[in-house]
Amino acid sequence: MRNQQLLTRRSFLRVAALAAPCLVPASALGAAAPPPSDRITMGCIGIGGQGSNDTQAFLASPDSQIVAVCDVDAARRERARKHVDDFYAARGGRTARCTAHNDFREILDRGDIDAVMIATPDHWHAVISILAAQAGKHIYCEKPISRTVAEGREVADAIRRLGVVYQSGTQRRSVGHFRFACEVVRNRRIGKLVRIIEYLGAGPSCPMRPPQPVPQGLDYEMWLGPAPWAPYYPERCHGSFRWFLDYSGGKITDQGAHFIDIAQWANDTEHTGPIEYEGKGTFPRDGLYNTPITYHVTATYANGVELDITDPLINNDWAVRFEGTDGWVLVNRTQVKGSRPSLLDPLGHTETPLPRSDHHQRNFLDAVRTRRPPIAPPAIAHRSTTICHLAVICLRLGRKLQWDPAREQCVGDDDANRLLARARREPWTL
Repeated sequence: MRNQQLLTRRSFLRVAALAAPCLVPASALGAAAPPPSDRITMGCIGIGGQGSNDTQAFLASPDSQIVAVCDVDAARRERARKHVDDFYAARGGRTARCTAHNDFREILDRGDIDAVMIATPDHWHAVISILAAQAGKHIYCEKPISRTVAEGREVADAIRRLGVVYQSGTQRRSVGHFRFACEVVRNRRIGKLVRIIEYLGAGPSCPMRPPQPVPQGLDYEMWLGPAPWAPYYPERCHGSFRWFLDYSGGKITDQGAHFIDIAQWANDTEHTGPIEYEGKGTFPRDGLYNTPITYHVTATYANGVELDITDPLINNDWAVRFEGTDGWVLVNRTQVKGSRPSLLDPLGHTETPLPRSDHHQRNFLDAVRTRRPPIAPPAIAHRSTTICHLAVICLRLGRKLQWDPAREQCVGDDDANRLLARARREPWTL
């Protein structure tokens, strides 16, 4: 469209560079890394996929030091331990070797570890987070915060009670063009917000296969942890765990944890959520996977804004579109688009900016040092993830849900309320 303006990630960073001081790591200037007594010591729990990315980010931070890694896959665990040791050896000055563990509790028991990074499958997030908080560890935990609504509330309450720092791995809060899109909406450049559309992608299916022997080096019992026992299939573990309701909620809790969080930020509803859910979807009729394949859920806020959670993609990418009475903006992983050029002008002096973070792991380390709130604290992450969980429950039951955000209960629906929590296997009942 001729009246459509586009702001790319690169051009946004170019504009931001003119408006903000340039921050260069001390290591890039040849300065010595902080002495060991000034470093935040970390243990990394779950080091495949996103966990390896998070581990690399903390390795690159001169004021943190990874001293332990943990994974129930022995091959991954050993690769990570070696990578950490090789990384520090190549830079000199850090001679203490990284230890490798199968059981995360060994990391939590160590008095020389200040913080943990958690990037396990979703069904472990709440249990490890709460145990880590009880052990006095600061926590960087990948999204979603929980497997159920009740678990998310447990985590948020435990962090508040115990006073440790918790950062949810909803990294888009630390990406400039996502923050800018939210600022455009919050400052009413598109007028009154009317509708938000989430484009999250369709889920997969998988034909039934015979169970397989557990491969050597995988502690499958520990992998299952608090989830129900089930025979081993390779598809259950590693990245494809997301397509099993025992461990996750499919695309809606996977990408939804990121993009619904951005919707909440823009709508200024971070501490509440929609009050009504209605939608339809399809699930696999047979086979291994059982999370939604196609779906369209409309969640309505008390302020009248409609949040549409849908499976299509925009140009093969996840995105959020904000529609107002005076225009629209759309944001995806690389750019912001607007219905007219002026929407994408830099913020004016009379407009209100949102809190700024330019690096998610860096923001966590700064919060540990200063005890200021991180950009993605648990109370906010819980509310965003609750929307994901309720959307899946709405699809599973196939009917409208009325939700009370204050009580965190479905109104007059015992079946829906029973799905807000799940039993955990011993010894993980907390």
